[in-house]
Amino acid sequence: MRIAVMGGGSIGRRHIRNLKALGRSDLVVYDPDSSVCRAIAAEEQIPAYTSLDALWELQPQVALIASPTQTHLDLSLSSARHGCHLFIEKPLSHSLDGVDNFAAEVARRKLVTMVACNMRFDPGPALVKDLIAKEAAGAVISARIQTGSYLPRWRPWQDYRKSYSSSTVWGGAILDCIHEIDLAIWYFGPARVIGAAHIPATAIGLETDGLAEIILRHDPGILCSVHLNFVQRDYCRTCQIIGSEGTLYWDFKEREVRLHGSDGELKHAYPEPDGWQMNQMYLDELKHFLGAVEANFQTVNPVQGGIEALKVALAARSFGLEEHA
Repeated sequence: MRIAVMGGGSIGRRHIRNLKALGRSDLVVYDPDSSVCRAIAAEEQIPAYTSLDALWELQPQVALIASPTQTHLDLSLSSARHGCHLFIEKPLSHSLDGVDNFAAEVARRKLVTMVACNMRFDPGPALVKDLIAKEAAGAVISARIQTGSYLPRWRPWQDYRKSYSSSTVWGGAILDCIHEIDLAIWYFGPARVIGAAHIPATAIGLETDGLAEIILRHDPGILCSVHLNFVQRDYCRTCQIIGSEGTLYWDFKEREVRLHGSDGELKHAYPEPDGWQMNQMYLDELKHFLGAVEANFQTVNPVQGGIEALKVALAARSFGLEEHA
């Protein structure tokens, strides 16, 4: 099975290394930057092309879209039209323009698709999902899901002010940190934005949204608060699930899930597996996707899931603008 990796940046390189670790050797790369292609060909010993036409002549069966956000949809549509099953880095796109046509093309060709959701493969959030399903804390009433980090440290080899993350159109914390929106939908089902506010990332010299507070109401009536920012100097990633019979906590730094019972006391602590490393979630999501392609079943987060998360993110970005226009 020939796999095309579309994009030779940091996440594309991670996927290349992980595909090799999974024993996948029939790889090709596309990147419009010739210097990136030369570096990948030399370092990874795989062919790399600046021309899509040259790539399509090799007839890959799978495409991993790991390019900047603003190119996701065009590359995904081109790949779909060439019959490729699709793994697409988050977010699916930066707008809804053309998304429905793309989804229709995917459906018509019966392609297996997955929008990247590596946090679902972290043992912490995965266990939270399982405990919610088992009602370990009773019926869920409310939740708080948050992430905070510092954009200038994301890709230290690159001037963050020139990255796609800095764009007011296809960058910003709401789109770049969409994993937490995905987790909220995964945990509690479809959601609508009932409140949102965001402020620009002026602390790091950017005009794009750098911090956002989003209030979601999910179909079962659950209220969920989502906090996203990339201006926070330390790294923070947590969630709190308030149930009718207890509370669930997960903290990335503590590397465990805690369940407090109806008496308010700690009932159980679930540490992550010994020796677990962060790259494992990227490996596991690729294994899941490739397994789905080979067995011809749909993934845990196909294109429609990516569309739902994107709709929530865009609604949060535009919330209240009509009132103040």
